[in-house]
Amino acid sequence: MCGIVGYVGKQQAAPILLQGLSKLEYRGYDSAGVAVFDGDGIVVEKCKGRLKTLCDKLDDGNSLKGTLGIGHTRWATHGEPSDINSHPHMSDKGRIAVVHNGIIENYLKIKEYLIQKGYVFVSETDTEVIAHLADYYYSGDILDTVIKVINKLEGSYALGIICKDNPDEFIAVRKDSPLIIGLSEDGNFAASDIPAVLPYTRRIYLLEDKEIVRVRRDEVVVCNTDREVVQKEVFEVDWNVDAAEKGGYEHFMFKEIMEQPRALRDTVNPRIRDGKIVLDGISIKGKDVENIDNIYIVACGSAYHVGVVGKYIIEKLSRIHVEVDLASEFRYRTPLITDKTLLIVISQSGETADTIAALREGKRRGARVLSVVNVVGSTIARESDDLIYTWAGPEIAVATTKAYSTQLSVMYLLAGYFAQEKGLVSGEQTAEYIRILQKLPSLAEKVLENKEDIQYFASLHYNSKDVFFIGRGVDYAVSLEGSLKLKEISYIHSEAYAAGELKHGTISLIEEGTLVVALATQEALFDKMISNIKEVKARGAVVLALAVEGNTAIEQVADSVIYLPKCEDLIAPSLAVLPLQLFAYYISVIRACDVDKPRNLAKSVTVE
Repeated sequence: MCGIVGYVGKQQAAPILLQGLSKLEYRGYDSAGVAVFDGDGIVVEKCKGRLKTLCDKLDDGNSLKGTLGIGHTRWATHGEPSDINSHPHMSDKGRIAVVHNGIIENYLKIKEYLIQKGYVFVSETDTEVIAHLADYYYSGDILDTVIKVINKLEGSYALGIICKDNPDEFIAVRKDSPLIIGLSEDGNFAASDIPAVLPYTRRIYLLEDKEIVRVRRDEVVVCNTDREVVQKEVFEVDWNVDAAEKGGYEHFMFKEIMEQPRALRDTVNPRIRDGKIVLDGISIKGKDVENIDNIYIVACGSAYHVGVVGKYIIEKLSRIHVEVDLASEFRYRTPLITDKTLLIVISQSGETADTIAALREGKRRGARVLSVVNVVGSTIARESDDLIYTWAGPEIAVATTKAYSTQLSVMYLLAGYFAQEKGLVSGEQTAEYIRILQKLPSLAEKVLENKEDIQYFASLHYNSKDVFFIGRGVDYAVSLEGSLKLKEISYIHSEAYAAGELKHGTISLIEEGTLVVALATQEALFDKMISNIKEVKARGAVVLALAVEGNTAIEQVADSVIYLPKCEDLIAPSLAVLPLQLFAYYISVIRACDVDKPRNLAKSVTVE
């Protein structure tokens, strides 16, 4: 959520800040602003709405001079989207400007205290208290001031702070909200994510909680709250800037849908060696796997839906009990955790606030934590005992596609690995399982080749007011994701249901013309799904079905059918989700929605 960019160097800051913020638009925002030291003081320009509005106002930054500045895109949490509530926020003396990601939980208490001291607040935000508190503590040493400020703050934050008395540096600090430092010969940067600095440098520092950074043109010093210098290793970004660009596609989402076969190959193939599944990022082997008596899969949103599929696959292959929890609820139900519990946390960004909190709660209770993340060096990656990266590459669109697919492929790998380490499968069975996994990318390519058929179906149903997705077993798990994709980018109301539950209330919502998307990819459940389709058809539903090639009997009950290539039931979820992603995408395009940046949503949810 939100985006921070800071720069100090030889070049003009404002154009760099605006360009950097444009690379962070995927994080979700409703306003934007910059603060630049112009030689006399700090000039703040900010406005509600898209970044383009600010760019037009500032002539792409050319009208605002100065080589030191901070910028921000805001996703509203405290106070409505408005010019006044936009960041940066200034102290009332104009000495200090602040940008902030996260939530300050004790801001009301601090605000009341500062009002008593004579400070005047103009916004509804929690962030403004940081600027005034910094001014209150300021005595000429900005680093000492920031340390005093963060020692008073409760909650999560990534901060960029400039002071007019320090025209050649800015301060950056993080706690539970992502922030990186970019290093270059022409100046140095701070940013919420790597794409913001990638046009200028591949050399970055990954910050830990409560590390404070003095960022100057030719020097970066990291210290802790005791002012002790912290030595940091430089992380070299090894992916190309083109990976974070559209590459000729109209939208990032469509590009990322089409990249899924490549992403699947990159995630699966390196983990297959000498006829075995080899997971180098984890140290759980042999007896360790046998000792696991319970697995919790904890995640949010689409990653949670991956976990639901993962439960089916892991229990089926490795015979280990699995529970799937929403990360936002996990901490509040006193989970039963022992030293034999494995906690699997899934997050694309590795910075999801609720998932980080669940991870820490699990570790506090004694669980071993294995994380599945896409972003190298992220908080979840660093705090886990074991780690598996999905090699999906940068995912820019808010609605996840290739991250979901690669996370799901890791669930297949884990299930097979656990079965392999427990000795539940023979060499021949392992070889067959590997063969199935390795053909997944080519099957995904076949599904995507039929994208025009999906586009046609979307053209028939883009005016739907309510859509229901139904399935049984893993098809129900995939229905959850299909429904989420549709609602989050097209704004059509959509729900997913286990098909067998329809008669327990939900079927009362089916009326003439209601669209029902029915998944029937599981051979053992195919006949039952036919019966469920008949039930909704009898109430007037229009049915779009997904089935595997050869099961043509479904044409007798469904209005339209999308066929998947012939495949084993086990990997059908990875194929079935692809047409559902395309269906949501094309409907969103037809409805002229903002596909990559849907309203009210953020890519990296860094607040609870």
